[in-house]
Amino acid sequence: MSLTLNPSAATDATPSRAMPRFLPAAGIAAGPLFLAAGLAQGLTRDGFDFTRNALSQLSLGAYGWIQVTVFLLTGLLTIGGAIAVRRALHDAPGGTWAPRLIGAFGASFLLAGVFRADPGAGFPAGAPEDRVASLSAHGTVHMLSGTVGYLALCASFLVLARHFAARRQRGWALAARLLPVGVLAGFAASATTVAAFTAGAALGLLGLTAVTARLTRPAPQQPQG
Repeated sequence: MSLTLNPSAATDATPSRAMPRFLPAAGIAAGPLFLAAGLAQGLTRDGFDFTRNALSQLSLGAYGWIQVTVFLLTGLLTIGGAIAVRRALHDAPGGTWAPRLIGAFGASFLLAGVFRADPGAGFPAGAPEDRVASLSAHGTVHMLSGTVGYLALCASFLVLARHFAARRQRGWALAARLLPVGVLAGFAASATTVAAFTAGAALGLLGLTAVTARLTRPAPQQPQG
C-alpha cells in the first residue's frame, strides 16, 4: 500500500505550524502593557499629572528606569506582533506594507526608551512648572521618534483597511479608516491638554491590539469528512 501526500494540504498547514504562538500574543499584549504601566506609575509617582504630563516623562527621575524598560519591552513586543501579522497575511492585500509600518512603530518605542523626554510641567520634582520651551537633543530625538512612529501606525491602519475591504469585512475596514482620525485628533488637541495626546496615543495602541488579534486569529478547523 502506498501513501500519497496532498501538496496543497501541506502548503495550507505550513503557516500555522511556522507561526510561533508567542508572536501574536506579543503584538496583542504590547499596547495594554504600555498603558497599564503608565497608568500605575502616573497614579503613584509624586508630582505626575495626567492633564499636564505625558507618559514619556515617567522615564525621568529616580524610578525612570521602569518606564524606560516599558518602552523597550513595548517596542520588542510590537515588532513581534508585526512579524505575526506578516506571516498571517502572506501575499494578501496589505501583507507587505502593513507589517513594515507596524514594525517601524515598534522601533519608535525602542528609540523613545533610549532617548528620554525632557522634564517640564512640574515633573519630575524640581522641574520648571511651565511646559518645555525648547527641546534638548535627546528630547528632540524622543519627540521625532514618537511622531514618525505614530504616523507609521496610522498609515498601517489605512493599508489594513484595504485588506479588510478586499475580504468584505466592512466593519473592520471602517474602523481601520477611523482609527487614524481619532489618533491625529487627539494629538492636535494636545495644545489644550496633554490628556488629549495620551488619549490619542492610547486609541492607537488599543486599535493595534484589536487589529493584531483579528488578523492573527487561528483559522477555524475544517470538519473531517
